[in-house]
Amino acid sequence: MSNPTIAVVGSGPIGSTYARLLLEQVPNARVVMFEAGPQLTAVPGESVRNIPDPAEKARAREMSQGPQAGAFRESLGIPAATVAEGMFTARQGTHLLDFGGTGSAHAPSFPAAAAATNVGGQGAHWTCATPSPAFSEKIPFIADDEWDGLIEEAKGLLHVHSAAFADSKVGEAIRRLLDGEFGAELPEGYGVGTLPVAGDPQPDGSVRWAGADVVLGPLADKTSLLSQRFELRDLTLVRRVELDGHRITGVTVQDLRTGDESFVPADVVVVAADAFRSPQLLWASGVRPRALGHYLTEHPVVISTVALDADKMKQFATEEDLDAELARRAQNPADPVAAVNRIPFSEPEHPFSVQVMYSESTPFPMAPGTPYSDNRWGYVNMGYGMRKHPRYEDAVTFDEDEQDYRGFPNMTIEYALTEREEKEIAEATERLRRAGKALGVFVAEPRLMPNGSSLHYQGTMRMGETDDGTSVADPWSRVWGYENLLVGGNALIPTATAMNPTLMSVAIAVRGARKIATELS
Repeated sequence: MSNPTIAVVGSGPIGSTYARLLLEQVPNARVVMFEAGPQLTAVPGESVRNIPDPAEKARAREMSQGPQAGAFRESLGIPAATVAEGMFTARQGTHLLDFGGTGSAHAPSFPAAAAATNVGGQGAHWTCATPSPAFSEKIPFIADDEWDGLIEEAKGLLHVHSAAFADSKVGEAIRRLLDGEFGAELPEGYGVGTLPVAGDPQPDGSVRWAGADVVLGPLADKTSLLSQRFELRDLTLVRRVELDGHRITGVTVQDLRTGDESFVPADVVVVAADAFRSPQLLWASGVRPRALGHYLTEHPVVISTVALDADKMKQFATEEDLDAELARRAQNPADPVAAVNRIPFSEPEHPFSVQVMYSESTPFPMAPGTPYSDNRWGYVNMGYGMRKHPRYEDAVTFDEDEQDYRGFPNMTIEYALTEREEKEIAEATERLRRAGKALGVFVAEPRLMPNGSSLHYQGTMRMGETDDGTSVADPWSRVWGYENLLVGGNALIPTATAMNPTLMSVAIAVRGARKIATELS
């Protein structure tokens, strides 16, 4: 095919991976990327965490909140009546799927389910945590040597490194205390360490956090040759993937600024919105594999906050070390992330992914004069992420007789934790108490977050080795039975995982892009 056109639905890290690799590997290819939300930053897809002005950062986050975007709602092509008065949004930059207003999804068993609607998707708001999958988290039908190569390429695309927190003496003291508590129980190579993150360290010790912009790379640079074959259309909603039998012919899109609809022909379509709206689009288009929307997983999360004990910390760090850490933090007060440590997933003894984030203040207000309200050594916010084992019953389904706020078949999410998950949650909670005791005193007791809180939604378009009805996509991310329809994102992950999934999903996208590039060439 001499001059193929690829339509990419969704502008997050996954859609950006497809766009970049296909343009790099397929001469004369053209990529048109569609995003239902607005562009927030001058560089498309940049992390809003890099915006220095607090008011501009708050504005960018609200613009991402789709039906809950307040005064911006109508400018995003959303009717003003969509949201009921008094409804709250989810985490900053995201909007609840079950928000309580007109066209809201139905998710009483998954109440914290949320999405971001903007150029860069969740990649404009994520924590940038990029641990690698291990043991049973990895996809069993991809050989280890190939998988390792895919992960390394994904790390390069996301600018992953482990240096962001490595030189913090306060962070090192926290690591050593945790290692004293858990080190003997953990396998070699899977002990306490710093969290790998996506971003570029700066000379002042801060980090320029990575978003979809770094994945797009030269595509986001208007002076590059590759960018001449790339078009990003924001505020453009893909209404349908159009079919001619089992071949995709293109997409029908709606310009949310004008309301006008048009058909965009394409030789390949990549649907990489998110784990709810991607299967919703396929369903609305008549692409309905049995597994579509099913096998929904996320990460149950138990969190707490601990005031660091001065005597314990002083075993491994000095008051001068603390002063230096606080001085460095003061150079970039808009970014609250500092000295993040972790204990990675391993089997069989530690099927959890733990993050321990240092901060000089708590994430919630503490009344002056209460115990530990002004703790000189600061605090850690700790979270244990756990596995949700895939079940067909955990699913998002769609109702053709009821429309959502965008006019798509509305969603209903059914989800339940089983005895297997409850057991692991109890084990993780006990370990979290051990970790807190090793570091100091709880100022917020361990608690299980509501279902959907992790934002790590997986499995609803899972990939499989064979077309046996339990998967949506083949091992190269093509929807079974449709050679020129690919899907991407966390929704493809078929395994039970405990770690942040973005790096894994980019690695899967690298494999899919290589395959389709070979066929197009």
